Amino acid sequence: MEKRLFLSTPTMHGEEMRFIEEAFDKNWIAPLGFNCDNFEKEMGEFLYNGKTTTHCLALNSGTSALHLAVKLAGVKQGDIVLCSDMTFSATVNPVVYEGGVPVFIDSEKDSWNMDPVALEKAFQKYPQAKVVMLAHLYGTPAKMDEILEICNRHNAILIEDAAEALSAKYKGTECGTFGKYSAISFNGNKIITTSGGGMLLTEDKTARDKAFFWATQSREPYPWYEHKEIGYNYRMSNVVAGIGRGQLLHLEEHRQRKTEIYNRYKKGFEGCPVTMNPYLEDTVPNFWLSCILLDENVKISPIEIMEKLNEHNIETRPLWKPMHMQPVFKNNDFITADGNAVNEDLFARGLCLPSDIKMTPDEQQTVIDLIKSLL
Repeated sequence: MEKRLFLSTPTMHGEEMRFIEEAFDKNWIAPLGFNCDNFEKEMGEFLYNGKTTTHCLALNSGTSALHLAVKLAGVKQGDIVLCSDMTFSATVNPVVYEGGVPVFIDSEKDSWNMDPVALEKAFQKYPQAKVVMLAHLYGTPAKMDEILEICNRHNAILIEDAAEALSAKYKGTECGTFGKYSAISFNGNKIITTSGGGMLLTEDKTARDKAFFWATQSREPYPWYEHKEIGYNYRMSNVVAGIGRGQLLHLEEHRQRKTEIYNRYKKGFEGCPVTMNPYLEDTVPNFWLSCILLDENVKISPIEIMEKLNEHNIETRPLWKPMHMQPVFKNNDFITADGNAVNEDLFARGLCLPSDIKMTPDEQQTVIDLIKSLL
């Protein structure tokens, strides 16, 4: 293949420039400003659809949003935080920033997300845990009813990492609205992008105001620079927020294209010894990345498939390596439902496929045909 097929790249539409040019025309280039304010307002309207009041805070990354969420949840040195195991390290790192100790929770097979059975076991082992960090994997909603019931029963705060799941729905409710504090990402590979950026979501205005304070270097309201707390430079640029406003206009369109890609893969692999990444009934994933899981009797490995497709200029990638398998977390506890590590099996047999919405059906068929030839 002449051009490289990527997993997921930005797709611009033109409206982004209108908001960017307004920022330039008004010479409002620095962090804060009308694009940030309106991006927060428009995202809140999209996520909550007028059902309730939300308070959004536009930041320079999804990781920044998670860090502020961890601080708002009150995580301190030595505190146990029960975390999704199958995720990117950015979900977990902010816990460590505040001195917390991640304990990793295995996935269930129905959605590849945090297993409620394993979560309950973790609370039995660590009854002092008061925070749960949940990530929705590849834009597929987790079992929120069960997880929320467990969190409520144990009086634990849920932080929802919806970085990969913007526009995905669980029983009609948008991902990113379940946690007391939630985070979304606008990294370059996400379903919409601001090149880099993220957003903190909460229904608590006081919490949003405190996060804003921290994100702007904890500057006290004095005519000089006065600081009583450690702060961070986490705010989103007014220019970058303009990109986000233009992208938000096309979010549902992007989700539809991702869905078409997933369904095309699913049909193309019918009869093959692979299955697609699963999702729950009564959910609408955003299908950020389409993935396959090789049957246990398949002789070729995901890495071998990845290397073969790379020879044809096609990018694929293994599933997220579970956090409990990462060298940096080798001493952290890992809780499974029944002693069998689902995530280790998923990592050994799973592969993320090109899911770029600019990919043509013919290009996608090339990917399907190459993988089938290897199987």
